[in-house]
Order: sequence, then C-alpha cells, then structure tokens
Amino acid sequence: MRRGRSKRMLLAAGALLTAAPGLAPAVRAQEAATLEEISVTSVSPIQGRSAAPSPVPPPVPSPALSPASVPLAARAAEVLPVVATTFSPVTVIPQDRIARDQPRTLGDALFDWPGISSSTYAPGAASRPIIRGLDNARVRIQENGIVNGGVSDLGEDHAVPVNPLNASRIEVIRGPATLRYGSGAIGGVVSAENNQVPTFIPARGVTGQVTTGYTTVDNGRLGAASVDAGADGIAVHADGFKTATDSYAIPGGIQRNSATESQGGAFGISAIGDRGFVGLAYSHYDAIYQIPGGEAEEARTRLTPNQDRLLARGEYRPLSGPFEVLRFWAGGSVYRHEEIGIGEDGIDGVQAIFKNREVEARFEAQHVPVFTALGTLTGAIGVQAGRRVLNSQLESFLPPTESRVLAGYLFEELAVGNGLRFQAAGRIEGDRLNSTATQFPDSYLPTDGDPFSYALTRRFAPKSASIGALQELPYGFVASLNGSYVERAPTGYELFSQGPHDATATFEIGDPTLRLERARTVEISLRRAEGPLRLDATGYYTRYTGFIYKRDTGNRCDDDFASCGSGDELRQVVYSQANATFYGAEIGAQLDLLPVGDGWAGLEAQYDFVRAQFDDGSYVPRIPPHRLGGGAFVRAGGWFARINLLHAFDHTEIAPFETTTPGWNDLRAELAYTQALDPAVYGATEVTLGLQGRNLLDDDIRNSASFKKDEILLPGRNLRLFLTARF
Repeated sequence: MRRGRSKRMLLAAGALLTAAPGLAPAVRAQEAATLEEISVTSVSPIQGRSAAPSPVPPPVPSPALSPASVPLAARAAEVLPVVATTFSPVTVIPQDRIARDQPRTLGDALFDWPGISSSTYAPGAASRPIIRGLDNARVRIQENGIVNGGVSDLGEDHAVPVNPLNASRIEVIRGPATLRYGSGAIGGVVSAENNQVPTFIPARGVTGQVTTGYTTVDNGRLGAASVDAGADGIAVHADGFKTATDSYAIPGGIQRNSATESQGGAFGISAIGDRGFVGLAYSHYDAIYQIPGGEAEEARTRLTPNQDRLLARGEYRPLSGPFEVLRFWAGGSVYRHEEIGIGEDGIDGVQAIFKNREVEARFEAQHVPVFTALGTLTGAIGVQAGRRVLNSQLESFLPPTESRVLAGYLFEELAVGNGLRFQAAGRIEGDRLNSTATQFPDSYLPTDGDPFSYALTRRFAPKSASIGALQELPYGFVASLNGSYVERAPTGYELFSQGPHDATATFEIGDPTLRLERARTVEISLRRAEGPLRLDATGYYTRYTGFIYKRDTGNRCDDDFASCGSGDELRQVVYSQANATFYGAEIGAQLDLLPVGDGWAGLEAQYDFVRAQFDDGSYVPRIPPHRLGGGAFVRAGGWFARINLLHAFDHTEIAPFETTTPGWNDLRAELAYTQALDPAVYGATEVTLGLQGRNLLDDDIRNSASFKKDEILLPGRNLRLFLTARF
C-alpha cells in the first residue's frame, strides 16, 4: 500500500489513540495496490481539529504510476505481517494479500500468521481464528467495529457470517487495546473492515475492485466485486461475492462431505461534510456447507447460515469544546441456521435450528490534548451497550438465553518526551444473563440421579485495567512493556448448555455456578518497522484464575442424558473452571539482502508457540503446536515471488482423552505480476495475475487445535490461479 495515500485518508477521518492501535475509523481511498505484502508503520498521532474530514480526499498519484516507480525507500519495509504500533501488536492483512490468498473464512486468512491459528472444523467454511491458544468466547469477531452477530462462538461447526473477499483489510488486535471491546475480547479481536458505511468520496468519483480465482484442490470457484462512488457530499458503497467448492482432495483421496457454497452482498450510503460523516449500510450473507469426518460425514450433515445485518456509523469534529472527535457505531443482526442430515430415523431432514438476534452500540469521545508538567495527555472515553438473544430448537443443547451488557471504558496516554510514553486504560461492565439452568449429578451419569431445571438470572460486574510503557530506541527500534488485569463473565452457553450437539459430536453440559474468569498478563515487545531489517517480537505470560474450558469427562452419550455412560456417539464435555498458566511468543522478521532492479530480494522467518497448563500439571485442550517458518522473496519491476516453508512440530502436550498430533510441513510458493493501466483506455488502473501453491509437498496436515483433527486432514496440494482488477 502507498503510505502517502493511506496517510491522507487517515487525516480525512482522524486517528484514535496511539495507545489503542486499530481504533482509527479506517477511512481511506482505494489502496494503490503494489507488490508489497503490507505497510509497516506506526499509528499516526492524534489529529487535532485542523484535521477535519474533507468530502473529497486530496489529489492522489496518477493511476498509471507503475509500482516499480515507487521509490525504494518507500517500498523496502512493506512486507512484515505485523504492524509495529505503539503498545499492542496488531496484525494487518491488506487488501492486496486478501486478493492473492482469496480466503473464504477469517480462519483461512489467519491460519499461518505468527501467534494465530484457527479451528478448521470444516475447512473453507467453519474455521474460527484462534489467538495465542484462545478461541470462542475469548476472541471477538467484528465487522466494521460491530460484533458480527453469528453463533460461531457457540460451536466450532458454526461458520462466521463474514466473507473476507471484499474486505479492505483484516486486523487482529491483541493486548491492552482489546479493553475497548469487552471482556469477550480477552484473547484478541479479529476485525474485518470493508467500508460498507462509506467514509470517503473517491478522488475520481468512483473506485473499486473485481477479483476472481480458481483452486485445484476442491474445484473452487469464486468472484467478488466492490465499488465506492460519490459526489456533492454523498457517498455510496456496494459489494457482492459468490463462492463454491466441491469436496477437497487430501493425500491419497477425497475428504468426503466437505463441499461449500456462499454468497452475499452489501449496500451503504453516507453524508460526508466538512466536520464529519454519518451513514447506514445493509448486508446479507447466506451459505450452505458440509461437515466432514466422523458421524457428521456419515449423516451427510450440512449447515445453512443466513444473516441480515444493519450498521450505522458516524463521526463529528466540533470546532470548540473539550472534545476533538465524537464517534459512534451501532448495528443489529438477525441470524439463523439449520443443521440438516440423516437422523436416527434414517430420514434426511432438519435436525437442529439455531437463531441469534443481536444489537450493539458504542460511543466514544476523544478529548483535546491536556498539557501537564509531566507531558502531553491524550485519550478517549467511551460507552458500549449490547443485547443478545440465542435460541435453539429440535436436537439442540441450549435453551433460550438472553444476555445484556453495559460498559464504560477509558484510554489515556502520557507523552513525557525523549521517546518515552505511558499508557493506562480501564473498563467496567455490567453483564446480565438469564435462561433455564440444569443441575446434573456430580458424576454426570444417570445412574447417580436425574437432572433438574430451573429459571436462573446471573449478574456479573467485570472490571479490567492495563498499564504500559513504550520507549523509542536507537536505529528505529521500539520497546514496550505492558501489564493488564482482565475479568471475563461466563457466556450463556458456558452457563446453560444441557444436551447433544450432533454436528460437533459432543454432549455439552454447562455449569450455572461458574464465576468470573480472571487473567493477569505481562507482555514485552521489541519492534522495528523501517529499514532493511524489520522485526516484531512479542513474549507474554498470562495467569488465569478460574479459566473456563470444555472438559472431556471420558463418558460417551447418545442423544439424551439417560444414554450417558452407555452410549458411544457423542463425547460428554462439561464447562469447568481451573487455574491455568499460558505463556508464549510470536516473532516475525524480514531482511532485504540484495537489490534487484528497482526492488529487493530478501529472507523472512517466523516462530510462534504457546504453552498452556493447569495447576495440577495437566495441559489445556486443543492448543496449537510450535511452528517455525522461513523463506525468500523477490519484489521488483511489477513482479512478486515468494517461496516459504512452515513447519509445525509434533504436539505432545495434550489434555486427558486427547491424542498426540504429528508434525507437518507446508511448502508454499507464489508468483504474481501487477501491471498499471491507463483507465481512459482499459477502464482499470491496474491488474494483477498470479499463481499460488499451498501444501506443495502434499503432506498430511492435522490441526492439533481442532476437534476434528483425528477425523479429517486439511487440504492437500493446491494451486490457486487468481486475477484482480482495480479501477
């Protein structure tokens, strides 16, 4: 991405706290796609009132400008996958990378990035991101600042109703900045940004992108398009996508019952003035996908997620007063999916229905800088409210459950000079959950008594805080140290689950007496964003009190509690609490070695691991393995080439009733060419054509973090042909 254009667009809508990376409203014109993977820059400082948004961004470089003509100094440090921000590591996947990888899920997009994995329950369809070994209730997934509104946190077989193909970028936020979003973001935030609510008027009146591709491993076909247009203070956005795959190939065969289809689109409109903007967008998503492996494959199980979503967003910059910027986000969604398959009666039909209605709103006020004897104080205060109603029917495991949250939060940063800054943040919530609780016998076996149910309302008041320091060092290095204390309220399904979940082959039992989960974290980082050597290294240590997890009891059930202990179809899992310790590291580095024409040839490397253990010495279930990777790249004259090997080590630190996972090697290669065009002649500003290979060794890849690792393999050797045009 070109830094000049990105900076102008950030000025157009302003930046939020440097202490809270990823908070900027992400206003920018269409990225001028070049060969770089990603721009590695620091978040812009807070902009004052002079940075009022403009209905038309400043002039941009000529669209016919060749990527090769961008100065090397501006291109050298634009591959590292982690943005070196102030206090928190933020992984950013830009639009160019999304167009080349063409992921069909957020999990697919993030699976091999340092510190991130995914559940891969149904590859290409149901694959939720896992951050530092944490998933589901501890990883918030949002789109344009508002929670996505699906039920992917309720079961690994449930898809996230967000297709990344039309995203302008995907951000993964970790560390203290997650306090902005809630206790459900204790592990991190995955945010898809796609300008559905328009935040700028294109310099030429209209801009957009069209991408298509084909994959050999699953006969995959896809197409996606987005367009932004506007004039006279009114901006509009439209996008759409459609994907389809057959069951994918694995070494030596086919992974049966793994076909997928999805489609959707969005339309948004905004009014943009000199001091801000306000807009509204509607989006629709629907899909059908199969669940491979085990009982689900035998029953030909498939799911049909469908979602309608409204989103409103706005920003205002007062001319005077105590606040520089006022911002709001508000949205609501209605979601439903059916789980279809062959039931015990031998008839193919609907076996379960899940519904979710969810609304959320957030308001933030960024105050003017305060000049103190110690330094300049900048910050923002915000409030957040939400309501969620979950309902499941037929062979389902969760009774109707309502959750409400009301929270306030504060971020402050003090710049004391000489490159030293301090940050503090705090959040307090009020959570209320009500449903029907079920008390089971202590042995979770029918021989020791019958379960009984009763209405229950639980209230929690999680409180969280963080403090950090950042010091700029010689040669462009930046060091930071953060400490945080975060409380998380248990979710409705952790409290109230009480039955069979056939798609995941589990009999799930909640614990209505669960307490707050508490996490104390220390994180240290060293980063360098510019120059021939780019580095992002982070180490962390987290101590959990009352860590909530799915404990496999060893009992097996069929479709009712009376069968537990004598059944064989479903694993009985109980939501339980125990003290646990997590620690790990994620490291990414790149080095430009040799000039090649107007570009560079260089080396890259990555390493990540997480170790998670309970106080009794046993291990936390489903933890990703140690991974080590490296390779070489060349970018010059419109060409981009890369070869990279990612190795996962054997995973032997397993929980009771888990099995070890053998290591694997994923050899990847890519060759792409970008050609700038004259839009007056071709109607497009540039086009990119490329070929990408994954798992070129056709290795057996099993994901140790997946419930399905013993039943399915991830896709085998795959070649992807892709074409993207921008206008």
